[in-house]
Amino acid sequence: FFKCIQKMIWFDLIQKIVLLFLTGSGILGNVLIFVRHVRTLVVGPERKPIDLILINLTFSNTIITCHTGIIYVAAVFSFGNFLSDAGCKTAVYLSRMARGLSICTTCLLCMVQAVTISPSTTLWRKLKPQTAWQVLPHLFLFWVLNSLISSNLLHYITAGSSVNRSGVGMYTGYCYMLPPRHIIKWLFLSLMTLRDAIFQTVMGWSSGSMALHLYKHHKRVLYLHSSRFVNNSSPEIRAAQSTLILMACFLCFYWADFIFSFYMGSTLVQCSIMLIIKSFLGTGYAALSPFVLISREGCGAKSC
Repeated sequence: FFKCIQKMIWFDLIQKIVLLFLTGSGILGNVLIFVRHVRTLVVGPERKPIDLILINLTFSNTIITCHTGIIYVAAVFSFGNFLSDAGCKTAVYLSRMARGLSICTTCLLCMVQAVTISPSTTLWRKLKPQTAWQVLPHLFLFWVLNSLISSNLLHYITAGSSVNRSGVGMYTGYCYMLPPRHIIKWLFLSLMTLRDAIFQTVMGWSSGSMALHLYKHHKRVLYLHSSRFVNNSSPEIRAAQSTLILMACFLCFYWADFIFSFYMGSTLVQCSIMLIIKSFLGTGYAALSPFVLISREGCGAKSC
């Protein structure tokens, strides 16, 4: 009996440490990348489209990390129903919108990098944005699109303290989702699925194009140079490599979260361990992606 109690205490302590570390490091990493690229965009000698894209990506990832991490930390530490009805609607709505915004922005990042490193003789090179402001309409469209797709949550999300919990499934932390009308449920679910399918398909095509170009570049470098010059790639090549790593990280966490959420939804099982795993999968990409960028930027500065 005492061994079981001891194991429960250790598990509770470990999950608290993991959640605090994931939330804190994720927010710090995204803020660092956000500030760095805002500074480059405002006072830098050259305003690149990639700066505006990464500002948008890190901003959306910060929202996801703050919502998912803080809500689950509050649940684990038993802070009580600290969110009002309006607070629940706002938090869940912003998180869902930011999740879609992260998908769209990651896709745009892949497309811009694929066009940037494509041969100058191809037609795709003509689509390369020349200034940061040329990508602004695309980012504005992403905000509008994801705001509309997530708008149903403003009606159906409510705080746990203001609803009879019987028959209402827990959404996240202390926020609950009222059962929507059947047609509304499938309409917004179809829109979300269509959005994810389209942007992930484009993301896959862009990443495949980049991978092929990087492979050809690697073969050409091996042919032209000695081994000690192999890793001296151009900034565009290093940026494309970073984007491929980000894309792989995104797909890994996205599909793991999708499969796990599908399992929880089909079995209607929501124990504390599963909620912790789901919080990690939902926050993983948003929290870890800035450190991929930081490590690759440091690697690029050393020409590694």
